[in-house]
Amino acid sequence: MDVNAAVAAAAAIAGVLTGVIAMLAFRFSEREQKRPTRSSLHTDAVLPPGVDTVLSVLRSSAVVLDEADAVVKASSAAYALGLVRGGKLAVEPMLQMARDTRRDGEIRQVELDLPRRGTGRGEALAVSARVAPLGSRLVLLLVEDLTEARRIEAVRRDFVANVSHELKTPVGALSLLSEAVMDASDEPEAVQRFAGRMQIEATRLTSLVQELIDLSRVQNDDPLEDAEPVRVDELVAEAIDRCRHQAGAKQITMAAGGTADLRVWGNRGQLAAALGNLVENAVNYSPARTRVGIAARGVNAPGGDHIEIAVTDQGIGISDKDKERIFERFYRVDPARSRATGGTGLGLAIVKHVAASHGGEVTVWSAEGQGSTFTLRLPEAGAARGAHQPARETRAGGAGLDEEAGRSTPESPESNAYETLPAPEVLP
Repeated sequence: MDVNAAVAAAAAIAGVLTGVIAMLAFRFSEREQKRPTRSSLHTDAVLPPGVDTVLSVLRSSAVVLDEADAVVKASSAAYALGLVRGGKLAVEPMLQMARDTRRDGEIRQVELDLPRRGTGRGEALAVSARVAPLGSRLVLLLVEDLTEARRIEAVRRDFVANVSHELKTPVGALSLLSEAVMDASDEPEAVQRFAGRMQIEATRLTSLVQELIDLSRVQNDDPLEDAEPVRVDELVAEAIDRCRHQAGAKQITMAAGGTADLRVWGNRGQLAAALGNLVENAVNYSPARTRVGIAARGVNAPGGDHIEIAVTDQGIGISDKDKERIFERFYRVDPARSRATGGTGLGLAIVKHVAASHGGEVTVWSAEGQGSTFTLRLPEAGAARGAHQPARETRAGGAGLDEEAGRSTPESPESNAYETLPAPEVLP
């Protein structure tokens, strides 16, 4: 009997332990199921019918919170912006807005600047957050990224301010000069002098307005709609002819060479304007009795064959800090010299937009006191690929364009000057 009682007692104890372990395992399993995970955040078990479908088509980042501030649903954009981390809303101001809305049911909206995820520096992320109740227990947070819109607005404001300033200068000068002409009406020499100044300011104003029109056109139009094979030789000849008078007045020699019979694909008018601006800048910023060279060559590249047109001068050069900004609108390396030459500060901005819209780019190599080389890189016209001669690709430091121009430059991989130019066209 004692043995049977002991066995029965042991069986009873084992049964109790088994029951306790089973109960603990059940509760542990239930707790694990309730714990929010990244995969469970995308289920719609607790969302009202149709809400998940609506959130999936919204452009804004969407986050749904329950009464415990846990994330029930979050879009992939919300994770990309760093709004949700570890199943929780990571932005404290938004979390507080959600709690306030859950308490009183009012819709709230605020604009915030957030640090970019993974970086402690750089441009802040500008967002607009809107919180609204979703049913009786949930709160919906919609976040829209405003960073790009703010950047575009800042560019627009700067552009308008710069245009206003640039237009104000010649208009004000014309007003003052007209008053001076009226006051000196009985002095023929003074009237003639003031009238000449008025012509200069009127020409500057006309150039500024025309370049604003050109910049607007290259930004808004698609140049490839009217694209055609364009001969590089013709573009170079047109650019030289455009600057013939200015170069002759300063006794600047212009030399054209490189590979003959090259063709690029694009809008002839825009390409001519871009190359003309580069050559005109080279002439304007070069001292008297120097040389400006234009050379072209074909380049084989993995993304497709390109044509490079390099414009080299012996001017004042560009510092490293200025090279980062010279393609900005209205930016001038030397404002006083630019105004003296009639520059508007828009020429290089036009070149940049023309190159980009044609699938190319413009680059610069320069050293202070040694001049500059601007290189316009454009896609080659496919129909003309087999027609031109193989291009020579000798860099500066050998028998290059700069050596033809009468000066030597340090060997540099950034230099874009080409081999000696055959039969250069020389202006007296």
